Formats: sequence, C-alpha cells, structure tokens
Amino acid sequence: MTEFLDFLKHKYAYVAVGEFKPGKFQEAQDLYEKAVSTYIQGFKGAYLLQEPGTDRGIAVIFWESIADMEDNQSEAYEAILNQMSHLFTKAPTTSFYEVCSEIQPPN
Repeated sequence: MTEFLDFLKHKYAYVAVGEFKPGKFQEAQDLYEKAVSTYIQGFKGAYLLQEPGTDRGIAVIFWESIADMEDNQSEAYEAILNQMSHLFTKAPTTSFYEVCSEIQPPN
C-alpha cells in the first residue's frame, strides 16, 4: 500500500529561466552545482539546461514539497546565489509547479 500512496504523491518543480552575461554560463553552472549540493531533505533532483550557442538557460529543481524547498534555503545557499546574481543580464524569471505527469522509459 505504501508504494501506491507514494505513487499518488506529486513532486514539485522550481523553474528559473534566465540569461547570463556573455561568456558567464560556465561560471554560473559551477555556482549552480555548488548551490544544489547544499540541498538535503526533500531534494529529488535538478537539471540545468542551456540553449545551444547562447548564454540562456533553464534550471529545474525537483522537491518533495514546497516546505522542503523553503527549508533548504540555508545561509550557504543564499551566499552562493549572491555570488551568482551579478552574472545574469537581468533577474531570472522563477515559477513553482506541481509535477502532474512523469514518464519513465521502459526497462
């Protein structure tokens, strides 16, 4: 029964869309990976996507709950975000979504 109840639980996704100053994507990626490494409880995975040939990207971070995301905003996390902020051309657009469908490839 536990597996069935786990199946019914939805994950949440924090999504940030932004553009970095020319040539700053790699530095931002390094800081992103450092920030994500601070996450503990409720963290379910993260992706950083880059539009080929540009400094535009999308960060997607999956959480068990909204509360878990808020609980992981530590001082270390905030310090890393402050280091990253000057790399953006403008503040990224951020949103929070409920994961409604997740499709895994067949084994």
